[in-house]
Amino acid sequence: MKQVIVVRDDLDIGIGKLAAQVAHAAIKAADAADPDDRRRWKADGQAKVVLRAADQAELESLKADADALGLPTAIIRDAGRTQLDPGTVTTLGIGPGPGDTIDQVTGELSLL
Repeated sequence: MKQVIVVRDDLDIGIGKLAAQVAHAAIKAADAADPDDRRRWKADGQAKVVLRAADQAELESLKADADALGLPTAIIRDAGRTQLDPGTVTTLGIGPGPGDTIDQVTGELSLL
């Protein structure tokens, strides 16, 4: 069991802002997971991997692929209070779910 957070590589945001967006995606996607999967993932150490995608279009394509496989997902849109315009898509959370299933969606992406 693992969770993957995918961040847009085309945004110019600070490291603190990026960390907050990753955290939002991790929590929201975990909340969307099946309770049994979430418990198993927590018991196994809550494995997370942070990857990069080129842009919003790629994030949305990855979300569609993950949704088609029945994985929990969460797209994060920034509130626009600091560095980004309101509604800017920043990250995608996928999982927790079976690692081999998540890899079908994200296996070709690079680590952040």
